Amino acid sequence: MTTDSPAYDGKDPVFALHVGGKMETIPTVPLRDRDDLSMAYTPGVARVCSAIEADPDLVHELTWKRNVVAVVTDGSAVLGLGDIGPEAALPVMEGKAVLFKHFAGVDAVPICLDARSVEDIVETVVRIAPGFGGINLEDISAPRCFEIEKLLIDRLDIPVFHDDQHGTAVVVLAALRNAARLTGRGLRDLDVVVSGAGAAGVAVTTILREAGIGNITVADRQGVLHLGREALTPVKRALAALTNGTGKTGSLVDALRGADVFIGVSGGVVPEDAVASMARDSIVFALANPSPEIHPDVARRHARVVATGRSDYPNQINNVLAFPGIFRGALDVRARAITEPMKLAAAEALAAVVADELTEDCVVPSPFDARVAPAVAAAVAAAAVRDGIARR
Repeated sequence: MTTDSPAYDGKDPVFALHVGGKMETIPTVPLRDRDDLSMAYTPGVARVCSAIEADPDLVHELTWKRNVVAVVTDGSAVLGLGDIGPEAALPVMEGKAVLFKHFAGVDAVPICLDARSVEDIVETVVRIAPGFGGINLEDISAPRCFEIEKLLIDRLDIPVFHDDQHGTAVVVLAALRNAARLTGRGLRDLDVVVSGAGAAGVAVTTILREAGIGNITVADRQGVLHLGREALTPVKRALAALTNGTGKTGSLVDALRGADVFIGVSGGVVPEDAVASMARDSIVFALANPSPEIHPDVARRHARVVATGRSDYPNQINNVLAFPGIFRGALDVRARAITEPMKLAAAEALAAVVADELTEDCVVPSPFDARVAPAVAAAVAAAAVRDGIARR
């Protein structure tokens, strides 16, 4: 292959890996002769179609629906690249599909939509949903992502999961459980500051509240969210009403004084003296990637436990620790949705994988720890049964 594009570097091994895409479809049945062909396709397949028409539930047994997820994006908030559009987002969606298959045996199909309005995205996903067992929303900008997810959950009877929100939240909670244990604290003892009120910040705050964190304060670029602040969006006003029980005001730096935990999901830079002002044995999760809000080497001078979103430092908060196992568990019991108890169960199971191996450099497992996806899947499936939303 040759290309004259100045954006393409044929000597870069990353480009070489992506040539032709990162995935393909392969048949799971043989096509050796005319008899095989007549059963896999016409005329034999007509009997299977008629059986599904008579009993629609059979689609889960007689097609790939039972094991396939649509990975859906509009390309509006891709990684740290921002709004790059659906075609430029396709390599990321392919990558996500590869991770689904490698880590949990879940088949996934990248769906990149040339659509921007909430209504267009929702209607398109609803129309393609019959061919899938679950929907993984990916890299859709806030605040539209909240409404899109809610509308799809309301209209579909299969799991819908916005990974940028909930995958991040599950892994953060798992790591925080273990970091708190390592530093001799309970979750209810923690004073947490979350930097960022976008998709990840909202989801992290929500799951931490569900887990019983003592106090959570959320800050954006304008400072701490509180009900006395003017010009709050509806999402931020709702966050302000549910958080900041100690009445903090001012800037993020002000909020960090005496705090036990910093969770950064917004980018930007936090000065070293703000980290130094935190409580003894503090916990710093600076998750912006590739440039954390606090450089790990700086954070380690003051904090007991440090995590990032990067793979070249310990304690990587990587969504791949969550989403493959969550969907594996949900698909295994044909869950109608992914509930908050299922997410909490996923976080608890993920934390438990390394609970007997805790060190400052090991509060979450490696993505390549073979125990992760089975443990998360089993916990999610059991929670779905308890919630009464499992169908098998």
